[in-house]
Amino acid sequence: MPIEALAHNPFNLREDLTELEELAASLTVRGQLQPLAVATRMAFMEAHPGNADGLGRAPYVVIDGNRRLAAAQRAGLRTMQIHVNDTLASSAADILESALIANVHRVDVAPMDQARALQELVEVHGSQAQVAKRLGKTPAWVSQRLTLLNLTPELQDKVETGELKVEPARRIGRLPLEDQASAAEEAVNAVNPPRQRTRPTQPPTPNPTPEPHPYPATSPRRITITADSPDTIADALTAHLTPDDLKAVTELLLTRI
Repeated sequence: MPIEALAHNPFNLREDLTELEELAASLTVRGQLQPLAVATRMAFMEAHPGNADGLGRAPYVVIDGNRRLAAAQRAGLRTMQIHVNDTLASSAADILESALIANVHRVDVAPMDQARALQELVEVHGSQAQVAKRLGKTPAWVSQRLTLLNLTPELQDKVETGELKVEPARRIGRLPLEDQASAAEEAVNAVNPPRQRTRPTQPPTPNPTPEPHPYPATSPRRITITADSPDTIADALTAHLTPDDLKAVTELLLTRI
């Protein structure tokens, strides 16, 4: 199909199309290995009446393969192979669901984009359990990703920039709003501890003072874990324990299996 006959799906959850140069080079050298999954313009418009912005006059809308289409356009390809399947666009929910299923296992899908798409599916299907069933996932898998939407707007921005990692962010999303900022600061500092000032060189003494341990000893503390899944337990331990302590816990757990 001529490439100008294909329009990007305006509801594609992957807002940032990443690493296009590498994919464009691959398409140029190796060609297209997998057809794009598309729906006809008519089927798309039946699901989204009045939403023709961005489609131009293209007779087909890409449901799965928007990144490959963008890379092909960048590489200057004139045609692409397509697979027409109007059932993918039989409803607004199906279009969103198809995009999510196609991208859910791809590492370059932004966590916040995935969480927002899951929330839209929950609104369509009525419950997290129904969404989990349709995606072939567990309710806990869906719930963990939706916790990102419970974060304050400032912390959501930090997740998107990568300053706040996804694993502790999901744990923090279960906390009250007033407790999230301090917990996030603790999580960020645990990943990027502040640098120690370089001490001036001192002449050796008979009993030199030992250098401080990078993780100073602290008084015993209680770690509260909501054990709804192994991922949640791992997130809590990672946020509160030093690497040495995590290694020790792992070794102890292995001896009990």
